[in-house]
Amino acid sequence: MDIPDSLIDLQRAADAEWARLAELTDNDEREAQRLVWFEAGARAQAAITEWAAAHNENRYKVEKAVREAVRHPEPEGE
Repeated sequence: MDIPDSLIDLQRAADAEWARLAELTDNDEREAQRLVWFEAGARAQAAITEWAAAHNENRYKVEKAVREAVRHPEPEGE
């Protein structure tokens, strides 16, 4: 499955917001960052759902492929 860069970029952004959340210790800052992370994740999920429907693909398989591409990228040149 050829995953568009736009979906990968959205998932990377959501993962980056989660990483920021994990670093915070102040409850107010954590709550504010949790909302930022949630919104970034929601944007990624909506885009995955839309792309999967437009390309007649299983949304869960698309989501898995996007997450694997982001979290376990293939080495350059492969």
